[in-house]
Amino acid sequence: MNAAELDALLRQFMVDHKLSDTEKKALARWVETNVTTEQKRGVARSRVFATARHAVSDPQAVQIIDFLEDVLKVLLPMGGATPTSAAPDEAFFSPGDTCLGRIVSRLNGARRTADICVFTITDDRITTAILAAYKRGVKVRIITDNDKAFDEGSDVRRLQEAGIPLLVDHTPYHMHHKFALIDRSRLINGSYNWTRSAATSNEENITDTGDPALLAAFQREFDSLWQKLS
Repeated sequence: MNAAELDALLRQFMVDHKLSDTEKKALARWVETNVTTEQKRGVARSRVFATARHAVSDPQAVQIIDFLEDVLKVLLPMGGATPTSAAPDEAFFSPGDTCLGRIVSRLNGARRTADICVFTITDDRITTAILAAYKRGVKVRIITDNDKAFDEGSDVRRLQEAGIPLLVDHTPYHMHHKFALIDRSRLINGSYNWTRSAATSNEENITDTGDPALLAAFQREFDSLWQKLS
């Protein structure tokens, strides 16, 4: 993590004691690139408070900043795991709604990013959760396959028209993955296609894990495919 770059950004943003919309977007881009673990998030928070202390000369103001930092250490422990990343690894099976429920739950809980790489998307319940995440500011990216992308019932066009970055594999072969990375802290992966029939009829499965090695491997695969298809 480039702490010096963060310090420079914070000093620049603090000149007028306000954080403009443009500055918020710049800070969000820095976080997305540099804050890849909760430990790094804790370090970044610490740098924010340190910058604030250096910007004030009133001892009472410094005490208030110290107080706020101590409160956040209790409410949101620096370097600690969030409820999302701390959740145990689990497996789910269909028929039934357990796979669907976990996918929708993770999408509803997304705060920063959702990288989705699935063969087909036809379940409106999942599509609704994707659109809701995008509308609340989550950076969503979708990779899918051309074989089913524009069939009747496919939600791909609807997602594209909403403005979500979406790439389609048009090769003679299939982009047959079914995985999603949420906030770079949870991986959902398995045989489960994001379709109604996967929930109602098929024998399918997903795993939901926060394993760092698996997260890194699947993120590399997603980023590689994104670059390849762009």
